[in-house]
Amino acid sequence: MSDYTNVDWFTDEDIHQDPYPYYEWLRAQGSAVYLPQHNVVAVVGYDEAIKVFRGEEYYSAVNAVTGPFPPLPFTPEGEDITAQIEAHRGKISKGALLMTMDPPSHAAHRALLTGIITPRRLKENEEFIHRLVSKQVEAMLKLGSFEAVTEFGHALAVLVVADLLGVPEGEHDRFLELLPHTPPTLVGGKVDTAYNPLAALAGALAEFIVDRRKNPRKDVLTNLALARFPDGTTPEVADLTNIGAFLFAAGQDTTIRLIGSSLRILGDDQDLQQLLRDDRKLLGPFIEEVLRFESPSKVDFRLSKVRTRIGEVDVAPGTVVMIMIGAANRDPARFANPDTFNIDRTNRGDHLAFGRGTHSCLGAPLARAETLIALNHLFDRTSTISINEAMHGPPGARRYVFPPRYTMRGPRELHVEVTPA
Repeated sequence: MSDYTNVDWFTDEDIHQDPYPYYEWLRAQGSAVYLPQHNVVAVVGYDEAIKVFRGEEYYSAVNAVTGPFPPLPFTPEGEDITAQIEAHRGKISKGALLMTMDPPSHAAHRALLTGIITPRRLKENEEFIHRLVSKQVEAMLKLGSFEAVTEFGHALAVLVVADLLGVPEGEHDRFLELLPHTPPTLVGGKVDTAYNPLAALAGALAEFIVDRRKNPRKDVLTNLALARFPDGTTPEVADLTNIGAFLFAAGQDTTIRLIGSSLRILGDDQDLQQLLRDDRKLLGPFIEEVLRFESPSKVDFRLSKVRTRIGEVDVAPGTVVMIMIGAANRDPARFANPDTFNIDRTNRGDHLAFGRGTHSCLGAPLARAETLIALNHLFDRTSTISINEAMHGPPGARRYVFPPRYTMRGPRELHVEVTPA
């Protein structure tokens, strides 16, 4: 086993091409390991990860997006820094998003979203996914090949959320332009600040919400504009636009990476692909195993509010806790032969790809539905899906490039060839 003592997860680009040996090096040291470079405790054990996800009384989600970058705008004092976190939340980068809120604010804001995404709305959205995927596949078949990450997955992920929120189809191209496929959270904590896609999205959504409050219609945007908190109070426009922008951000990356990894695995294993073509009921288990085996989110972050202990590591208040989802999903104490892709795995659904607890991903059903529908349409219209060897090399010597991102996992590009059915 290589020695990763001097490797920095947040600055080393090479490690993110294949992070799994690093996960195992950490695991050999314990279920949690202190990384002194950035005052981070890395959690690689499955059981320990569950406890952190569900330990809201001990850990804040205020840094869930940013991790250790930038540093806290205050110096932690005492054995409970909850009050300090709340006092400085407005100065903490992205500390006011739905995914970074703590109770009770988180529950109240999440209720706004769950109140408008009803079973009926999800059914209508599913019909839109079928129409969109069918149109995309038709275009790809005419070319005989396509790039699955940006050409296929990105447009699908953005437009499906736009439809879910009720954005008129005439505005869909605008939202594609507002949310380009860019890689945030690059190693080193570098983020392109010249253009903030979430702020641009929030601005666009604000236009719709202000209009619907003045001129209500029978549509989803009006339902969002007129939504109320559980206590009956009216949210600020910013509260609603932040929720909408969050759904775009959360839905985009997970879906894109899940589709990309699914097609990569299918393209590399023609026998598995044929098995799924012959028995479509296996697509559900396949998707769950992809989520476990190649988790779209490599890590999630929390900030310790009080002194705790994870595994054998003492965690002081103000310490960044990094839940290494990709490692926990390959914990041999939870998953037998974890480095083997196996759709017959009985506990494949135990994976942590969408987190756990109150911050579990709201977009999980959407990501699963988009991937399932996309694969079914591709199988319906093709006889084979294969990896483009000119771009990625022959079997046994593939060349896949993964963006140097410490948060997400998935190929930068995936060129595939399709044979019409």
